[in-house]
Amino acid sequence: MPAALLRFRMSDWTVAVPVLAVLMLVVTWGRELSGPIVVVVAALLGGAVLAAVHHAEVVAHRVGEPYGSLVLAVAVTVIEVALIVTLMISGPEKTQSLARDTVFAAVMITCNGILGLSLLLGALRRRVAVFNPEGTGGALATVITLATLSLVIPTFTTARPGPEFSPAQLAFAAVASLALYGLFVLVQTGRHRDYFLPVDSRGKVIETEEHAKPPSNRAALVSLGLLLVALVAVVGDAKTVSPTIEAAVAGANLPHAFVGVIIALLVLLPETLAAGRAARRDRVQISLNLALGSAMASIGLTIPAIAIASIWLDGPLLLGLGGTQLVLLALTAVTAVLTVVPGRANVLQGGVHLVLLAAFVFLAASP
Repeated sequence: MPAALLRFRMSDWTVAVPVLAVLMLVVTWGRELSGPIVVVVAALLGGAVLAAVHHAEVVAHRVGEPYGSLVLAVAVTVIEVALIVTLMISGPEKTQSLARDTVFAAVMITCNGILGLSLLLGALRRRVAVFNPEGTGGALATVITLATLSLVIPTFTTARPGPEFSPAQLAFAAVASLALYGLFVLVQTGRHRDYFLPVDSRGKVIETEEHAKPPSNRAALVSLGLLLVALVAVVGDAKTVSPTIEAAVAGANLPHAFVGVIIALLVLLPETLAAGRAARRDRVQISLNLALGSAMASIGLTIPAIAIASIWLDGPLLLGLGGTQLVLLALTAVTAVLTVVPGRANVLQGGVHLVLLAAFVFLAASP
């Protein structure tokens, strides 16, 4: 990337907004905020999310696929874990199920919202969205297994009363989640890397992007640093406005579990935007990598982190899903399998997944 262009990028909004968001975090941390300040913080928070998308895409473009899809997935998971742990520490009585609610919301948003939006945009572009069913099917199988181990089985275990793992069961679920996630990453970036690359209408792998040269190492490192700054701003400013979010949820007579939905919607906004952009560029496979990779990271990394944090947290850690949630998860799994197996999808499949997301959000607000 030319030095002049790099200097331009260093002076544009993608640099200014994360820096301003961090400065606002320093000024407002630990203070009770008035209405106008909350609006400003929320605006900077949204800007930091958009900046994170930009810088993650720069890094992803430099390292190439499928490595690029991992960058944003892991970054977003860091945000999710930080928010969950921070809120659980600040209000243990109300947040015993926050990890479950947030992780389940993340699975529903990624496997229905991001996946459905990607298929819909890809199908609208050329009537049929084309992707590799081998890689996408493997990713989906991993997501379903992780979700079942971490969110379904605790509902039926008997070692502890309620939907809760015993310490040994939680340790096993954490280790199994890390092992599955690590194995998937090895497969995605090594032996079967071509399963996760974009394909054309004939199913042939598209090895390179044609629209632009990859950025230089210097530009990618600058974007990586700014990505970290933006993520710090997102985590900190989200924590700052979280009391306002909780008060709004309570004021609207919504279940406290809806806080988990809001957290998941917030932290997955970068992934949603990045997946939508990829689908509009006819790179549906990249969109699906982002969707399923985010779901996988949300479970495979969040559950182990929460398991470790639970050593210092008071109260039980409720992970098992309720009846309505189990039905929605089962319906999502069956629908996703039917969508992925052909390797081609039209607007109908995209619409079905988006309706499932709408049903999840509605039932979360009105259980």
